[in-house]
Amino acid sequence: MSTRFLAVGECMVEMAPTADGTFKMGFAGDTLNTAWYARKCLPRSWDVSYVTAVGKDQVSAQMLRFLEGSGLETDRIQQMDDRTVGLYLIQLKEGERSFAYWRSQAAARCLASDPAQLEASLAEAGLIYFSGITLAILPPDDRAAFLEALRVARANGAKVAFDPNLRPRLWEDADTMRASVTEAAGVCDFVMPSFEDELAHFSDETPDVSADRYLAAGAAMVVVKNGSEDVICATQGKREKFQPQPVTQIVDTTAAGDSFNAAFLAEYLVTGNIAASVDAGANLAGRVIQQRGALVEALVPA
Repeated sequence: MSTRFLAVGECMVEMAPTADGTFKMGFAGDTLNTAWYARKCLPRSWDVSYVTAVGKDQVSAQMLRFLEGSGLETDRIQQMDDRTVGLYLIQLKEGERSFAYWRSQAAARCLASDPAQLEASLAEAGLIYFSGITLAILPPDDRAAFLEALRVARANGAKVAFDPNLRPRLWEDADTMRASVTEAAGVCDFVMPSFEDELAHFSDETPDVSADRYLAAGAAMVVVKNGSEDVICATQGKREKFQPQPVTQIVDTTAAGDSFNAAFLAEYLVTGNIAASVDAGANLAGRVIQQRGALVEALVPA
C-alpha cells in the first residue's frame, strides 16, 4: 500500500473569533482540517498531500505557503488566473458554531474540471479522503467525473474515505444531496458520518440506521460519530460500539469531526486496530473542542 494520504477539497480563508471579540485570519476547511491533523498524527514515513485549486493572487500564494509550512505536499494543487479562494467567518453561541461564507469565485469549484489532470492528481495515493462539501461545490458533470476518478484510483489499489458532511445550502436541492452522497458511499472503504447530520437530512432514527444505510449503498466500513454518545463501527460482518471519554468544557466544536477522522484514519492505516483508532479519534476531537478555531497547534506532536 502506498504511504500517501491525499485529501481533496476546498481550503478557505478562515476568520475565527478570539477571546477579546476580534477575529483572527487563518486557513481551514473540512478536508484541509483533516489533512492538517493527519500530518500531525501519521508517521513521517507517510506523505500527506492536498488536492484543490487556488488563484494566482496574493492570498492564494499565502495559502500555499501555509500548506507547505504545515508539512503538506502542494504539487497537486492547480493555480487559476481568473479565480481566487473562498472565505468563511465562524460565529459562536454557547460553544456551538455557525458560518457565513463568501465563495462564489472559489477556484476549488474547478478542481475536477479536467478529468485527466484529476486522475493524475489522485495517482499513487494510499488513501484518498474527501467530503460532502468536496462534492457539493462541484458542478454536476465534474461531480460525476470526480466519482469516476475515485473508482479508477480504488481499482489501482487506493483506499477511499468519505465524510458526508451534509450542508444543504451548498447543493442544488436536498434530493440531489442525498442521492449524490449515497452514490459516493458506494465507492468508499470508509464512510464517516456524524449522526446529527444524518438525523436532520436522512431522518435516520438511530446511528445504527445510518450505518445500515451506508453499508447498503456499498461502503465497506461505516464509522458513525455521535457527539458524546457511542461511536459505531460497522462492516457487513461485524458491528462494535465505543464510548468516548466525556468532555466537560466545550469551547468551540469547529473541526471536531474533521480531527476525529484524521486521528482515526491515521491509527487505522498504521495498525488496523478499530478500538485504538476510535480512541485516537475521540481523544483528539475531545481536545480540539476545548480550544478556539479549527487547527489547534499545541494538541498533537509535530
